[in-house]
Order: sequence, then structure tokens, then C-alpha cells
Amino acid sequence: MRWYVSIGMVLFGGALVSADVPGIAAPMAGIRMADDRSSADPVDVELVLATDVSYSMDLDELAVQREGYADALISPEFLQALKSGRRGKVAVTYFEWAASNDQKLVIPWRLIDGPESAGAVSDEIRHIPVRRASRTSISGAINFAMPLFDTSGYNGTRRVIDISGDGPNNNGEPVAIAREAALQKGITINGLPIMVKEPSYSTMDIENLDWYYEDCVIGGPGAFVVPIKGKDQFKEAIRTKLVLEVAGRQPERKVVPVADKEPRVSCTIGEQMWQQRWGR
Repeated sequence: MRWYVSIGMVLFGGALVSADVPGIAAPMAGIRMADDRSSADPVDVELVLATDVSYSMDLDELAVQREGYADALISPEFLQALKSGRRGKVAVTYFEWAASNDQKLVIPWRLIDGPESAGAVSDEIRHIPVRRASRTSISGAINFAMPLFDTSGYNGTRRVIDISGDGPNNNGEPVAIAREAALQKGITINGLPIMVKEPSYSTMDIENLDWYYEDCVIGGPGAFVVPIKGKDQFKEAIRTKLVLEVAGRQPERKVVPVADKEPRVSCTIGEQMWQQRWGR
């Protein structure tokens, strides 16, 4: 089941992550990995944060994106969600991605179990230099993320890949193939499509990027999309998404129906646009 979350639909504060919050369902139950990692440190979720640094992202967007993650980790809403978990701790790693062969692990696995550890990870994110790179390979990001779980040293009730990006896959293998491989491993993929600029052919943008993410990128138990349609929404969107992921919750109602058969946007639209423009 996949979901679409609008900014402002989920308002968190104080004890708003409790099970009786209107609009938020109870934690997803029974989501366990098939492999036995009983000797690893148990956590509520192993969360991979995968952030787009392709050239279609301008420097302001890159900076706000990074600040958004740093601020979200120390927000009262995130810390309340953390406490709501059975174990009260999560494992997080953070990497940047662009082309299929360009992924940079920025922060290795870190345990967050309270304000102090959350603040330490937040500071790490803030002090990393901003970089940009060519092409957009969501499939490359998914393929890079999957083996990270195998070496995390943690045993999460859930495994989640959190992908933010401002365009469709145009490099590497088709995104649907990578997504299916992740789902076969019991991994959930959530999306943060960035739609703050008017679509431009020069930057390989598409309209309805949120539809593309819904139908071609996300998947797994409780998977959802939180679109960003204005620069002023960056931080709120990232905070909302992280709170949902850490609390293991999902919207009670589907806001936008997900296509059950054919995708509303072709899952190879990025590759098609690249071929039309560059002939390769």
C-alpha cells in the first residue's frame, strides 16, 4: 500500500505521535526482516537518507535540503516520535547521489537514542561541504543503499530508504528494476519529490514528479510520498517525513489514488528525454 502525504496534513507537536492522533494510523505491525540478525543492536528502524545532489538542484536548494535534515533531527516532533517507538532508538545513515556510479557516503551508520545523539548527527550534516554532480540515477541510489543495511550493525524492525530528488531517473538501470530488488528484501522506499521550479527541458525536469515517485519509485509496507512544491516547504516536509518514518506511522486515508495498473507517468520518461536530447 502506498500513500501520498500533503504538507500541512500532518501537524506534529507535543504528544501528537500517539496512536489516537487524527489522520495518523497506528504503527505498522509485523514488519520484520527475513534474515536473522539477533546479535545486532535492536532499533525501531534502520533509515537510509539518500539526497539528490545533481546539477538540476541549485545551490540554495542543496543548502536548504541539508539544513532541513539537520533541523528535523533535533526538532521536538522528531524527538517525540523517537520516544514513541518500542525501543526508543533508530539507526541512520546519510549519503548523496547523482549518476549511477556517483554516490558519496556522507555519514556512516549512527545510533540516535535521544537529544544528545540527535544533535551530534545534526551537527555532522551541517558541517559537510555542499557538492553537485552530473546525471540523475535513482536506481543507482537504491542499489547503493540496499547493501548498507547488511553492514549496519543494527537490527531494525523496519528498513527504510528515504529518497529525495528533483527529477526522474535518466541514468543507470531502470528505476522499477532497482525498486523491485529492494522490495524483495523487505525494504520500504519513501519519496520526497522536489518540485519547487517550473519544469524545464534544459534540466530534464518533468511535470507531476510526485506521480512519478508514487508509481515508479516508492514501495513496500506503508510507503508514502511527501512532495515539496515551494522552497518555504522544505524544512516542514522533511520534518513531517522523518517523523512518520521514525514513528512507523502512515496516513489513515489515501489523499491521491495510486495507479494500480499502468503508471500515470512513464517509469522510463527520464531515459526517453535524455535519448531525445543527447541521442544516447
